[in-house]
Amino acid sequence: AKAENKLILISVGYSACHWCHVMEHESFEDEKVAQLMNDYFICIKVDREERPDIDQVYMLAVQLMTGRGGWPLNCFALPDGRPVYGGTYFPKQQWINVLFNLADTYNNDKEKVLDYAKQLTEGVKMAELVKLKSTEQIFTIDIIHDAYNNWRERFDYIEGGPDKAPKFPLPNNYQFLLHYVSSLSPLGRVGEGLHIHLTLKKMAYGGIYDQIGGGFSRYSVDHLWKVPHFEKMLYDNAQLVTLYCEAYQESKNPLYKEIVYETLMFVERELTSPDGGFYSALDADSEGVEGKYYVWKKEELQNILDDKYNLLADYYNINEKGFWEHDNYILLRHDEAPAIAAKHNISVEMLNQNISETKKQLLEIREKRIHPGLDNKILASWNTLMTKAYMDAYITFDDAQFKSIAIKNIAFLLNHSFIDGNKLIHIAGKKGKSNGFLEDYAFFIEALIAMYESTFVEAFLHLADKFMKLCITHFQDKKSGMFYFTSDEDEALIARKMEISDNVIPASNSSIAKSLFRLGHHLEDENYIAMSKQMLNNVLDEMVSYGAGYSNWAMLLLWITAPFYEVVIVGKDVQEKRKEFAKHFLPNVIFAGSKKESNLPLLKDRFNANETLIYICENKTCQMPVNNVEQALLLIK
Repeated sequence: AKAENKLILISVGYSACHWCHVMEHESFEDEKVAQLMNDYFICIKVDREERPDIDQVYMLAVQLMTGRGGWPLNCFALPDGRPVYGGTYFPKQQWINVLFNLADTYNNDKEKVLDYAKQLTEGVKMAELVKLKSTEQIFTIDIIHDAYNNWRERFDYIEGGPDKAPKFPLPNNYQFLLHYVSSLSPLGRVGEGLHIHLTLKKMAYGGIYDQIGGGFSRYSVDHLWKVPHFEKMLYDNAQLVTLYCEAYQESKNPLYKEIVYETLMFVERELTSPDGGFYSALDADSEGVEGKYYVWKKEELQNILDDKYNLLADYYNINEKGFWEHDNYILLRHDEAPAIAAKHNISVEMLNQNISETKKQLLEIREKRIHPGLDNKILASWNTLMTKAYMDAYITFDDAQFKSIAIKNIAFLLNHSFIDGNKLIHIAGKKGKSNGFLEDYAFFIEALIAMYESTFVEAFLHLADKFMKLCITHFQDKKSGMFYFTSDEDEALIARKMEISDNVIPASNSSIAKSLFRLGHHLEDENYIAMSKQMLNNVLDEMVSYGAGYSNWAMLLLWITAPFYEVVIVGKDVQEKRKEFAKHFLPNVIFAGSKKESNLPLLKDRFNANETLIYICENKTCQMPVNNVEQALLLIK
């Protein structure tokens, strides 16, 4: 670009992005348009998931220019990388006009372009950079109450989720709400918990959930959770498994268990590599048509199911509710099983058996269709979200198969994403492609802590601490205490950004802050806890007005303002006791345990060979040990 004095065109997309494919087919694959692009610009195609740091910078630039963002992201920049113009999807003729006009302006009024680039780049550099808040740290539960009261005004109390379309699952939002409601009085829990469970049911019943094969699509284009944008992302399904596990612990709703098992079956079937890594995504399209793989025509179902058709049609709404377009139906649920069973004069057990057999039959037929495209990148960050999900499922349902899959994935990542003994890379097996970003370390640390708290294998906790120290060395801004998204070992872009607000994935800073808090308690490291609280204090003012964007931070605030317990189990029956605790929803607890002597601070000098003891500790004070879980729970609740 410098040698030829041309602007750079940075086009960011990802494999499962429908409109990225549309623009690709309409413009980038058109020889005349491509010739125009290459005559006037140096064109660079960026995989958003491979280089989220580049996407972060130029997405912010486009948002500052246009007030909106999304993918495909098309941003024009000077040869030194400073942005000058951008947008998202452009229809072909509009795109041609943009190319001509921008090239003409750059060639004939360069000073204007340079001046705008200077101003825009300064805006990019300053946006979302957090400064140290040196005022006194005042953490109160009232901050969370105020944030919640503002937030719930935007709840949809009929269909669940937010009162707008499109609707994204945003699992971290509902994970926080579960935690928050558990801290309320029993009377308050009933009322405030209704929206959470309404949302989880509506998502599970909706078209956003693959009723035949399991797993969730990225979002629903309408307010009913009916019509999904059919791409399936690893990170969504990982977090939703965790959410439904916690919701099951809290409610014992069998629907939630069904969703967890079916979703993990989908992941194992379609997103798991032979050596234990997890692939990134499935495309929305197959044969160039969005959703074609997933939808059904009425005649097709009638021919397949014969005398079982009427039952399935009622159960999955092969009617005006499920009708989509082009004579296609999206399978979704509406009526409860007892009502459908009564209508067909069969028992609920018989209904469930029929539906189970039918689902298996339809899945086998669907498998013969041309599959959506697979993005087979194995990203450290998304993999460890799924590792944690498998561990959450293991501890919730006491299913050893889930634990073995999680351990296999961690072993795979340590062999293929952890290099030179002290560094993560972002894409497994792609050394030199890109170093690990903060999200890779943050979610890896969370997964390792979860694995320790589920298995009490101390190596997991020590590795989490090792990764945390690497983060502090290479990512931390010493002035503010926050963490940059990129390492100080990475090649610099035009701005070094921080990821602060929680979105479809929690912000890497909120994840690190929570892990500092948990590790600080496990290791009795007051410095870690102080770092965590300083990070929270830095963003506290934003939480009240935008609870949905700070839900992961709000969980940390709950831990600090509500009672937070250390549950320490020592003795030969440590695993059995841990599994008993897992039958209860305990969001304000960390677990430590050992069946032998240990030097970990919470375990030191507590082992007794003759009995298994449970210590409940809070704020550096421990109750007298008890030897059964029922007694221990009385000291927590």
